[in-house]
Amino acid sequence: MKKLFTLVLAGGMMAFYACGPSKAELEAKAKATQDSIHMADSLAQAEAAAKAQAIADSTAAAEAAAKEKMRADSIHMADSLAALKNKPKSMIQKKKEEAKKATSGRG
Repeated sequence: MKKLFTLVLAGGMMAFYACGPSKAELEAKAKATQDSIHMADSLAQAEAAAKAQAIADSTAAAEAAAKEKMRADSIHMADSLAALKNKPKSMIQKKKEEAKKATSGRG
């Protein structure tokens, strides 16, 4: 009976010890968790950098478009002023200029 009891007790202790994870398994699980956290942080940083780059690119494109619009508006304004200078004069304006020429600008 003693041998049977010792055998059952030894078998129970082995079964109890075998049920729990080993130290190496616990360390591997902790390392896997840390790797997963590190990977998630790296992905979040990469996404944030990509978002910041997209915002910078968008801002640069908007500034370039605004500069181009200002340049086009400036050209349009210069063309409009040039057209006004070359506009044919009315009859009254022509007669006034002729009078000034005739009187040498005295009247």
